[in-house]
Amino acid sequence: MPRERGEKVVATNRKARHDYLIEDTYEAGIVLSGTEVKSLRQGRASLVDGYAFIDGGEIWLDAVHIPEYTEGTWNNHAPRRKRKLLMHKQEIVKISHKTKEGGYTLIPLSLYFKDGRAKVELAVAKGKREYDKRQALRERQDKREAERAMASRRHLGE
Repeated sequence: MPRERGEKVVATNRKARHDYLIEDTYEAGIVLSGTEVKSLRQGRASLVDGYAFIDGGEIWLDAVHIPEYTEGTWNNHAPRRKRKLLMHKQEIVKISHKTKEGGYTLIPLSLYFKDGRAKVELAVAKGKREYDKRQALRERQDKREAERAMASRRHLGE
């Protein structure tokens, strides 16, 4: 029986949804040292430059910044080290086939605690072109304007 219940989000990569087209998402556990867990429990992490890769049938998370634990001693962790991810073999094989297709990459979307265990949400994503980003912005603005127009009509009709 875990002591903690529910999800506590530590960090999210909001820019990822803007820069990439998300195909699939997966949940993976992370192998962490004690000071890394304590630093995450303080809500300190950055996924901005992070990415994941598959090497030798194992999946690794790299360039994710978990700052040193302030009360840690000489055995503190390195802030930007490679961290092993825990996933089922079938999922790793499926992700491997998808990323080998070309143009696809693995990026972390969020880092969170689920029932007391550190998890990361990974996405198989394809990079957006500049015109795709502009198109998405334009669609969002058009949708917002349409909602405003409908809301003002509702208020006028009442």
